[in-house]
Amino acid sequence: MMIQEKGQKKECRLPTTDGSPAARKKRGCELVSYQELPEYMKDNEFILNYYRAEWPLKQALFSIFRWHNETLNIWTHLIGFALILVLIVANSSHLYQLADFMTVVLRQQNFPAGSEAKISRNTKDILQGVPTRMVDWMITGKESQIDIKTGEMSAASTWPLYVFLAGSVFCFLSSSICHLFCCHSQPMNLVLTQMDYVGIAVMIFTSYFPPMYYIFQCSPPWHIVYLTGTSIIGICITLTLLTPAFARGKYRSFRACLFIAMGLFGLIPAIHALVVYWSDPYRNVMLAYEGAMALFYIIGAMFYVSRIPERWKPGAFDLVGQSHQIFHVFVIFGALAHYGAARVFLEYRSRLGCHRGD
Repeated sequence: MMIQEKGQKKECRLPTTDGSPAARKKRGCELVSYQELPEYMKDNEFILNYYRAEWPLKQALFSIFRWHNETLNIWTHLIGFALILVLIVANSSHLYQLADFMTVVLRQQNFPAGSEAKISRNTKDILQGVPTRMVDWMITGKESQIDIKTGEMSAASTWPLYVFLAGSVFCFLSSSICHLFCCHSQPMNLVLTQMDYVGIAVMIFTSYFPPMYYIFQCSPPWHIVYLTGTSIIGICITLTLLTPAFARGKYRSFRACLFIAMGLFGLIPAIHALVVYWSDPYRNVMLAYEGAMALFYIIGAMFYVSRIPERWKPGAFDLVGQSHQIFHVFVIFGALAHYGAARVFLEYRSRLGCHRGD
C-alpha cells in the first residue's frame, strides 16, 4: 500500500519498474492483480485481474470510461438509476385533463357558464371511448379515474410510490458511486461500501410502502402498524450495516441474511392481504408482479452469495459475467417488477376507493 505524506498528491499505484515521470504519464493508472491489492480491497479471490488500486479521485472518476473489473458493475446500476429517473419524470408529468384546462381558460376569458358546461359534457362523451389508463395519465401527479356517469374524479395519493422510487434511486446511485470510487483509499472504500449496503436496505424497506399503504389504506391501524414495523426493522438493519466490521468480505453471507430477513417480514402483511382480499379480481395481477420481484431478488442474492460462475473458473469472468454483475441485473429486474406492482396497487385504490368494507 502506498503511504502518503501530508499534502502530497495521491498518485496511481504502478509497478516499480520504469517509474520515471515520462513512463508514468504514458502508462497512466495501470490495473493490477488480486495479489497486488492492499488487504482491505481483497473481497473476491475468484476475480484475479483488472483491479484499480488506490487511484486518485480524478483517475477513478474517468475510469468510468475504461475497461476494468468494475466497469459493468458501475454501468449496470447507472442504467438502473436512469430507468428509475425516467419513471419518476413520467409519473410527475404535469399533463392536465382537457376539460379542466378549457374550463380555466373560459373563466379567465369571462365566457358564459353554459359554454363551460357544454365543453364538460362533450368531454365526458369523448372520454367514454378512451381507455381509463390514458385518462389516468392526464392527471397531475396522481393516478385518477373519471366516473363517466357522474363526471366526478377520484384520486389516490402517490407519495408511497415516490417513496419506493426514491429508495431505488438512492440504491442504484450509491452502488454506482461505490464501485467507481472504492479504489481510491481505505477510508473512502469503507464509507462507500457501507453506503452501498445501506442503499440495498433502503430499497428493500421503501418497496413495502406502496403495497402496505394502498392495500390497507382503508384500515388505518393495519397500514400504520405494518409501515411502522417495516421502518423500525429497516432502521435497525441500516445501523447494523454501518458497523465497520460487517463491511468485510467474510460477512457477505451475514449481510445477505439481513436482506432476506427484511424480505421475509413482508410475508406477514402479504398473507394478511391474501386472506382479506382473496376474491378480489386484482389478486392474480398483484401476485404475478410481486412473485416476479421476489424471484428476481432471490436469484440475484444466490449469485451474490455463491460467487458463481467465477468460483467455477477463477479469472475467466474478471471482466464480464461475474456474479456481482449478474446480481446487479436481477436487482434492476426486481425493481421494475415491483414498480409494475406498485402501479397496480395505486390503480386498485384509485378505482375502488374505500367502498368495499375494507
